[in-house]
Amino acid sequence: MADETLQFHEMGLDDRLLKAVADLGWSQPTLIQEKAIPLALEGKDLLARARTGSGKTAAYAIPVIQRILTSKQSVREQDVRALVLVPTKELGQQVQTMMRQLTAFCSRDVRVADISGKADLSAQRPILMEKPDVVVGTPSRVLAHLSAQNLVLHSSLETLVVDEADLLFSFGFEADLKNLLCHLPKIYQSFLMSATLTEDVQALKELLLHNPVILKLQGSQLPDSSQLQQYSIKCEEEDKFLLIYTLLKLRLVQGKTLVFVGAVERCYRLKLFLEQFGIPACVLNSELPVHSRCHIITQFNQGFYDYIIATDEQSLADPTAAPQAAAGKGKKKKSAEKGGKSKDKEYGVSRGVDFQNVANVVNFDFPATVESYIHRVGRTARADNSGTALSFISHTELDLLSEVEEALTGENGESVLKPYEFKMEEIEGFRYRCRDAMRSVTKQAVREARLKEIKQELLNSEKLKTYFEDNPRDLQLLRHDKDLHPAVVKPHLKNIPEYLIPETLKGVVDPLSSRRRRKRKEKSKPEGVVKSSFKKNIQGKNPLKSFRYTGGRSRKGKAGRS
Repeated sequence: MADETLQFHEMGLDDRLLKAVADLGWSQPTLIQEKAIPLALEGKDLLARARTGSGKTAAYAIPVIQRILTSKQSVREQDVRALVLVPTKELGQQVQTMMRQLTAFCSRDVRVADISGKADLSAQRPILMEKPDVVVGTPSRVLAHLSAQNLVLHSSLETLVVDEADLLFSFGFEADLKNLLCHLPKIYQSFLMSATLTEDVQALKELLLHNPVILKLQGSQLPDSSQLQQYSIKCEEEDKFLLIYTLLKLRLVQGKTLVFVGAVERCYRLKLFLEQFGIPACVLNSELPVHSRCHIITQFNQGFYDYIIATDEQSLADPTAAPQAAAGKGKKKKSAEKGGKSKDKEYGVSRGVDFQNVANVVNFDFPATVESYIHRVGRTARADNSGTALSFISHTELDLLSEVEEALTGENGESVLKPYEFKMEEIEGFRYRCRDAMRSVTKQAVREARLKEIKQELLNSEKLKTYFEDNPRDLQLLRHDKDLHPAVVKPHLKNIPEYLIPETLKGVVDPLSSRRRRKRKEKSKPEGVVKSSFKKNIQGKNPLKSFRYTGGRSRKGKAGRS
């Protein structure tokens, strides 16, 4: 009996909240939710470390909403009662979405506002003047509103939540956070949620928490090998491109896949390379507008795309590392400056963002820290789903690999990263094709692709924003994985001749399968159509071209029936 989990209905939650939980299909709480919610409802401060994908957002959202509903029963004036601090805009939008799902049946009583976006302070002022019950934002944005007196917290705030606490300091929010504390009341309940317990989190704990309950759940920071399989393969630069082409084109990697690279320039280099072979992929990086980034993530979660190439720039994750990175990559830095593109300091794709049903994570470039590896790989095998992580390791990244292996050693002392048994000599026949494709992907082509993509996305994001608000269905047709084509595309590379397929895979791989699969997808999924088949239909039904006219018959038939 002692092993039985505490159910949601046994936690003393409001019926409207229970109904929303049931609508979300949560039959029972995760471990973090089961332990954290009752303690939070008792009014205790919490420091919770649980691995990524374990349901931390709901673990604090449910008690925050419950507390607001309870206080509303004694009919007090409308005020901001809870503040949720997040390190990135993407996570801010995700928290707001989760809060709104949980308040679906009490939305009049609990209003949620996300102010982490890039809109002007003056544009967000009317939202804050209505005093929403919960405000979600990055520390810098919240501080800006406090300084502008759009937001007042010193008298009304009851709960403060810091989500992904281990990332707030590394995103350069330390000064903002300390200044923000001056605007808070003396007594409030605090929650710190984190995937790792770093020195930064300990420093935050001293700043924010009073006699906290510390929950260290799931000793391992990632799921065990039965749920998450982690592999590494040693390959140099050219082999990385050869391997990713083979894995994606021969469909050896199946399901939704996130490919992480180390810099924006690499992002476009890989996208243009895959375009040569007719493999569509989205690009996600700090140069794109925040609306576009959030839209890409939403569509990826809805199943519009199979592949996202994402950057996880170290210079953004750790500002102190920027000078070293710049020293090693002077040329890239210059080209970025020429383009005049500004990176968003509050961007983070590998951190906290909930990509749904990701089957695989591929580290095309190995991450620079253990924390970054945990956050990247944590995008797959979330909740009870299984997942695979594959890391490409060049000789310069071997030291980073040994650091990760040391930090993530399994219970029996074995490394969790198993070698990926792949016979590179079997795909040697594809090498000349990859070299052919790489010749087209020049520095000039990459630079043009970056500019073209940003121009496209800015147009989609700003000019069409109001149009899409009025016409949400058209937004479904806006795709982010279209070809950029600044590189010369050779049509013959899209198909794989049968003689190139390795002997061991001949029975498994159908060289034409991807084309057939795409056609089938287009038929079965009208809402995710890439290109309208409008013209084709017109040609088929045009009596001048087909010498058939069926319209008259059907009309006579209808007249006869009436």
